[in-house]
Amino acid sequence: MKVKIGIVDDHQLFLKSLSLLISGFNDFTIVVEALNGKDLLDKMLLKKLEPDMLLVDVNMPVMNGIATAEYFMEHYPLIKIVALSMKDDDTTIIAMLKAGACAYLLKDIHPDTLEKALLEIHNSGFYNADTANINYRRLLQHNLKEPILKLSEKEKLFLQMACSDLTYKQIAGEMHLSERTIDGYREALFQKLNVQSRVGMALEAIRRNLVSL
Repeated sequence: MKVKIGIVDDHQLFLKSLSLLISGFNDFTIVVEALNGKDLLDKMLLKKLEPDMLLVDVNMPVMNGIATAEYFMEHYPLIKIVALSMKDDDTTIIAMLKAGACAYLLKDIHPDTLEKALLEIHNSGFYNADTANINYRRLLQHNLKEPILKLSEKEKLFLQMACSDLTYKQIAGEMHLSERTIDGYREALFQKLNVQSRVGMALEAIRRNLVSL
């Protein structure tokens, strides 16, 4: 049975193009297209359908991506929310993750990578392009325990703050440390979590339940 996908984007040309692209993937089918979160809810209620996964734009009128993700996290927790946007700043990405998105994809993603990401999200509920995703899928499918991650109290505090909208400079001020020391914590956690960016670090922290949002 194919995975049922819903797409929410206020740019109709992109909406239709993406719908056509995903319809060509073997494992997926488009069941609803909407221009914003409210439009999506109206159509879901009218058609009495519930997608397996939603691709949600961040910036939309009426009901934007963050509000949509928060609503579905509360009322439809089994539906996987995937943010899809042109914006790649840390603040926006982390806001969507905190709202309930399990992945954040950029709109210029290659079609092959998009298909791989959707399969990864369907299989494991998670996608992070920073890490070796195939290893995570194997671990999750076989229910193997990951090695225990040892973090100092300062690293835990830094990680919690890094999953907020604070800048690294602001984090340094909050922790009463130099920016150079904060850079050291960041690089250490990048290595421990096997990531290459702040977004990847936030995703890993959320996946491993290392932070409370």
